[in-house]
Amino acid sequence: MPLLHIVILAVVQGITEFLPISSSGHLVLAWHAFDGLHLDGIEQAQQDRLTLDIAVHVGTLLAVCLYAWREIGQMLGGLGRLCLGRWTPGARLAVIIVLATLPLVLVGGLFKDQVAHYLRSTAVIAWATIGFGVLLYAADRSGMTVRRLDHMTVRSGLVIGLAQVLALIPGTSRSGITITAARFLGFERVEAARFSLLLAIPAILGAGTLAGRDLYESGNVQLGYEALVGGVLAFAVALISIVLMIGWLKRASFTPFVVYRIILGGVLLWWVYAA
Repeated sequence: MPLLHIVILAVVQGITEFLPISSSGHLVLAWHAFDGLHLDGIEQAQQDRLTLDIAVHVGTLLAVCLYAWREIGQMLGGLGRLCLGRWTPGARLAVIIVLATLPLVLVGGLFKDQVAHYLRSTAVIAWATIGFGVLLYAADRSGMTVRRLDHMTVRSGLVIGLAQVLALIPGTSRSGITITAARFLGFERVEAARFSLLLAIPAILGAGTLAGRDLYESGNVQLGYEALVGGVLAFAVALISIVLMIGWLKRASFTPFVVYRIILGGVLLWWVYAA
């Protein structure tokens, strides 16, 4: 695959993974654009395309681990103390993250192939982009902004985790739907985004581990090189994107992201049904 196209995938993933605008939807659209151009060197099999998608996701995972190293250290330390019978805030947060991840693991494991086959269409992305964008706006304007990450309970974590299952639909946005659920529960914008970042760690780690195993077993050296390049580039772009997003949310709302989603979804619907 040409280096330029790997760079495009990495930049798209790095920018969109933690913004509430759907990285998976944008990656699908990028592949559709590549196919539409009929360029040489991008005729990857569907499984290889998914491997590259997951590789750039892993790059963004490393970015969030670097950004949230304090919270991660707190959780790891808490789990260690939990083994000694001590219940700490770090242990509580780690347990909540694990429990909130279980619904996505169960549903994703059962329906991964069906999602990849039936839901990666432009029409699905368009409707999901608009619909869940409007839902994000409603949540962001719901009025409650009183809870912080320290107030996260097992119940709240499970509600957000169940909402995360909807992110299997391209165009929904994993960060978008988890932030939406957190905002409906009354969490501040920055705190909702922080929890969404932490919740991304096990979700991407699981997919990345499976993809890495499949890549190793395939022995495809060229695909491995492409995955490595894409992951490194996505890491750099995602780290910048996270810093800018958190800075923005400290003084503004999610409305610009909602407007972008509605415009993008509208353009895609026009392309699908009218063009």
